[in-house]
Amino acid sequence: MSGIAGFYQCKYDFTTNGEWPLRLEKMMDSLLHRGPDGNGTHLESHAGFAQTRLATTLSTETLPLIKHIGDQTIMIAWCGELYNRKTLQHMLLSYSCDWDEYSDAEVIANGYLTMGCDFFRELNGMYAFAIYDKGLDRLILCRDRCGTKPLFFQQTEDILVFGSEPKALFAYGIRPRLNRESFGELFGLGPARTLGKGVYQDMKEVIPGHYLIIHDGQINDVIYWQLRGAPHPDSFNDTVATISYLVSDCIKRQTIADTPVACFLSGGLDSSLVSAVCAREMALNGHMLDTYSFDFHGNSEHFKANAFQSSQDRPYAELMVAHLKTNHTYLTCDTTTQADYLEKAVDAADLPCMGDIEASLLYFCEQVTGQNKIALTGEGADEIFGGYPWFHQESTLNESGFPWSRDMEFRTALLSADFLAQIKPEEYALKAYEQTKAETPCFEGDDHVAAKRRELSYLTMRWFMVTLLNRMDRTSMYSGLQARVPFGDHRLIEYLYNVPWEMKCPDGINKGLLIEAGRTLLPKAVLNRKKSPYPKTYDPAYEHLLGDRLRTVLSAGNSPLLGIVDRKKVEQFLTSPADYGKPWYGQLMAGPQMLAYLLQVDYWMKKYSL
Repeated sequence: MSGIAGFYQCKYDFTTNGEWPLRLEKMMDSLLHRGPDGNGTHLESHAGFAQTRLATTLSTETLPLIKHIGDQTIMIAWCGELYNRKTLQHMLLSYSCDWDEYSDAEVIANGYLTMGCDFFRELNGMYAFAIYDKGLDRLILCRDRCGTKPLFFQQTEDILVFGSEPKALFAYGIRPRLNRESFGELFGLGPARTLGKGVYQDMKEVIPGHYLIIHDGQINDVIYWQLRGAPHPDSFNDTVATISYLVSDCIKRQTIADTPVACFLSGGLDSSLVSAVCAREMALNGHMLDTYSFDFHGNSEHFKANAFQSSQDRPYAELMVAHLKTNHTYLTCDTTTQADYLEKAVDAADLPCMGDIEASLLYFCEQVTGQNKIALTGEGADEIFGGYPWFHQESTLNESGFPWSRDMEFRTALLSADFLAQIKPEEYALKAYEQTKAETPCFEGDDHVAAKRRELSYLTMRWFMVTLLNRMDRTSMYSGLQARVPFGDHRLIEYLYNVPWEMKCPDGINKGLLIEAGRTLLPKAVLNRKKSPYPKTYDPAYEHLLGDRLRTVLSAGNSPLLGIVDRKKVEQFLTSPADYGKPWYGQLMAGPQMLAYLLQVDYWMKKYSL
């Protein structure tokens, strides 16, 4: 795992001016948190690459990597992890490849040198990488199928600049700017983003499942993977067997590492399944699995069950720890720390993000990094198995728009009338929804209900899942922790996309298919537990603290929020009873999230002088 950055153009020589090595160094330094175990830069006439490295495998290769076959020479900067590296190595044995360390980067390099960009379709893993092909004088940027690893880019004058995070582009010298579309992203869609858009003016991101070929000032966007609608011929029993194999294989592949792996274990179905398979694999090698669960100070006293969170995690985590016999650590976050980390979460993401959810996860990842470099998580299961409430609400089948942000009136309740008239967030969000709806891979055999459920599935994967993967990447990598996501394996996603709803949720049982696949691995209490999202603090002191901080920000007179919010509406909101049952985004609580997001927007705009 690592951070990558660089620049490319084909008109003049970067090696003739001492400015360019310094720019590369600055870009590399901005990403040291993503790879504290090694780094390097390399400058060619038309391209410069920088890379940092998080050592999850034993390697002494040069960063970035330079490879040759005959008269072909390429440079590669790699971020990620291949889970089928040995299979790919075997595939390439029939070619005249030189091998030094058989690393992921070397496999990609040799694969490209022998098979070209067609090799990208063979990859299984999470990755973002850049290749400079010296012979063809072109740059290639590629991103994994689900968007697990980020890759931003911007064209400035005639130079293409790229990096794992926006901060790398800013370190190059690009000045962050906003436009009307930026605010549409922030307040119409946020914390989600339209695929390919970086929120900042002129900044873009490689779309998951795509690669770009940049040459002579032109950018060619190529789709190398996409979902397809198709009939599902398997019986229910055969489907359960296939899912059992795929889930287990996806997890097993991701336990392979030269450093011990850990698991985030909430006691929910998804993380418990991941932990169960991991514990089994590690036991075969005589090791005990490290697991971690997260909670907040005072939740045992203040917790209130609601439609979105019916139970606390700790009793179920304790049950799983006893069942799997793991080395478990219970991590807790206090109210002040969570509020303080709101700004740090913006530093990590370079954008306003998922408020207190992202802030607390960033804090927890920091604690895990002290003990482990790799952690497996349960992200992605709800998206592909239909676990969210909107999959089960009949009303959703007859409505338009993103189901996780249905109440746009509430999302915009604190914004001023003038600001709303300028950015038109509802109109912006509806346009984004319609565009994604039109792209949904269909199957002509679907009736109206099946087609709508397919649409919901595609929307959720392309928007909600990517948002959570962005959150996981930024919060983990900011502390040098590699978070692996087994449910993001494209083989599992491809198969499930065409499984009928009646098999995904047989007899209306939420994620019933996954339950059947994990029946022999988990206790009944965990299998039958009602879905519970990432934990939240229910301490009223937290919302009061946010309210006081927002009042202070607005009273200072220099806040950029003064041109965005209506202060009277904000004050009325702060003095109203807290609402812990109404969602603001997905299953995030309305009250605290609204305040946390505004505080992040204020800090972010001040930090970047926006």
